[in-house]
Amino acid sequence: MANVVAICGSLRKGSFNRMLMNASIGLAPEGMTIKEGPSFAKLPIYNADDQQATGFPKDSDALHEAIRAADAVLVVSPEYNWSVPGGLKNAIDWLSRYKEVAFKDKPVAIQSAAGGLLGGARMQYALRMVLQGVDANLFGKPEVIVNMAANKFADGVLKDQGAQDLIKQQLAAFATTWTGDSETEA
Repeated sequence: MANVVAICGSLRKGSFNRMLMNASIGLAPEGMTIKEGPSFAKLPIYNADDQQATGFPKDSDALHEAIRAADAVLVVSPEYNWSVPGGLKNAIDWLSRYKEVAFKDKPVAIQSAAGGLLGGARMQYALRMVLQGVDANLFGKPEVIVNMAANKFADGVLKDQGAQDLIKQQLAAFATTWTGDSETEA
C-alpha cells in the first residue's frame, strides 16, 4: 500500500483535522506516501436531475480519479452535530453515482480530532455506515481519535507524543492489512 490519498472533511485551513492530516502525512511508515486529494469544497449539493442534465462536476471527477488511482484512502474529519460534515457526505454522494464507484473495495482508514472529550468518535461511527454503503473496506483498529485537540496542537503542529505514536501504529497496521504482511487479512 504505497499510494494513499487523504481527504480532509474540514474546509477550514486552520482546522485541527487539517493539522491531524498533515501530521499523518509526515508520520507515514516507510514505503507509504500520503498525499492530500482534490478538494470537494465547490461541489454543488448532489441532485440527480443536475447530474443527468450536465454530468459530473470537474471537482467530482478529480476526486473520483484520485481515489481510483490510490491504493487506499485516509479520511480525516471533524464531527458536525454528532455526524459527518455535510460537505464530506455530499462528496461521497457524488462519488457514489459513478458507474465504477471509486470507494468500492478500497481500503479506508479514518481519523478525527475535536476540542471535546469524544474527539469525533460519533462522526467516525456515522462515516463507517456511509462508507459501507459504497462498499469500502473499512480499517478497524487502532482508531485515531484525538480529543482535547487544543491541548495537543501548537502552532499548527501535533505536539502530543501519545497521539503521534497512535497515528504511527494505525498507519503501520493499515499498510499491512491489505498487503498480506499481517496475520489477519481484511
